[in-house]
Amino acid sequence: MTEAPREEWRRPGPTAEQRRNDLWIGLAVTGLALVSLTLARSTGAFLLGPPPSGLEQVFWTVAVTLPLMWRRRWPVATLLVVAVVFIAAQARSAPETQFSAWALFCALYTAGAWGRNHQLARRLRLGVIATMFAWLGVYYAVMIDHIPPDAFDEAVGPVPPVLAAIVTGVLVNLLTLGFAYFFGETAWVAARREHELRTQAEDLRRSQAEARERAVLGERVRIARELHDVVAHHVSVMGVQASACRRVFDRDQDKARTALTAIEQSARTAVDELRRMLGVLRTSTGADAAPPAAGGVERIGELVERARVAGLTATLGVYGDAVALPESVSQAAYRVTQEAVTNTLKHAGADLLDVRVRYLAREVEVDVTDDGRAGGRTNTQGLGLIGMRERVTAHDGDLEAGPRAGGGWRVRARFPLVSAAGTRHQPGDERLLVADGEGRA
Repeated sequence: MTEAPREEWRRPGPTAEQRRNDLWIGLAVTGLALVSLTLARSTGAFLLGPPPSGLEQVFWTVAVTLPLMWRRRWPVATLLVVAVVFIAAQARSAPETQFSAWALFCALYTAGAWGRNHQLARRLRLGVIATMFAWLGVYYAVMIDHIPPDAFDEAVGPVPPVLAAIVTGVLVNLLTLGFAYFFGETAWVAARREHELRTQAEDLRRSQAEARERAVLGERVRIARELHDVVAHHVSVMGVQASACRRVFDRDQDKARTALTAIEQSARTAVDELRRMLGVLRTSTGADAAPPAAGGVERIGELVERARVAGLTATLGVYGDAVALPESVSQAAYRVTQEAVTNTLKHAGADLLDVRVRYLAREVEVDVTDDGRAGGRTNTQGLGLIGMRERVTAHDGDLEAGPRAGGGWRVRARFPLVSAAGTRHQPGDERLLVADGEGRA
């Protein structure tokens, strides 16, 4: 962001609560200023000369402090009113100076911190400061001839008394007005930076959301390509079985019946795969990424071997009786295992890797655990986890990913085993294929 846009930034106006606070602050300062006026009149400390009437004193005291009620709503107007009334009150020798000076300080600060047009507010504040010093010079020029002869009888310093009084007044006003200007500028810069940080945070959240969406779409494209391979496989098998059935239909009706059964099962499986993916592939995209290499549970051993080559102590365990899995389920299990092993190699700093494939009565489960660091991988919106969750959800499965109680990390995915006819697979179920000399199972 360049300097020009920063200067053009407009600070948002005060909230309703801030306006209410300004109302009470203005009333409180006005009340304290009236108390200060009463005390000044009671002590007879009229530093600016003989005061006006009591009613006029009250008027000037209220006129200087009460505009603070609107200091953040109309900061520039408040500064102009307070500055003009402050000079007029001193010209009339109003005795209340403590809270009047504080009101000027506050108005000068607020114009810098809350001015909508910062360039205008800056020029106005510099003009007010210059006017105050000009007024101070006029005041000293007028009052120097009215100083009593015995006013400095007890002065003992090396600096002439009149000069010392003038320098003291200039220094006090310089520090007061200078700090008001500096603090107002600092508050405006802090508000602008806070706005920039909020904008950047919002842009970052938007970018992250877009990245997650792109990851989901990319994963859906990859799943769609794998689904294409699965459906193409089943259609090819159906073609082979139909050809075999046609050739043996007249000679061996048992083989023909077996081939027709296999065709029916393949068709049901293909339809089931399509139905399962309808809920995921809702949008199409023109992405032309290369399709990932085919893989299934039978290739999980290769992943474990790669982990061993990378230096990990990796083990693979297969439990239960292996069953013939639908191609999409087999590929999804492989991809989940691949992502989990990849995360272990890249992020975990692990020494041990344990991969287990469990064939249960109603589901197949892949379980990947390691003994590495879990602290850096707990982001539930990571792109790798999005891909795993998309694959598991597409098959109505469950995914667990997180740190283990004893240390390390675990990824466990369960896929329900649904047969082509809609019933659960049982261990030992196999697909039936028939082939003659021109086909193969």
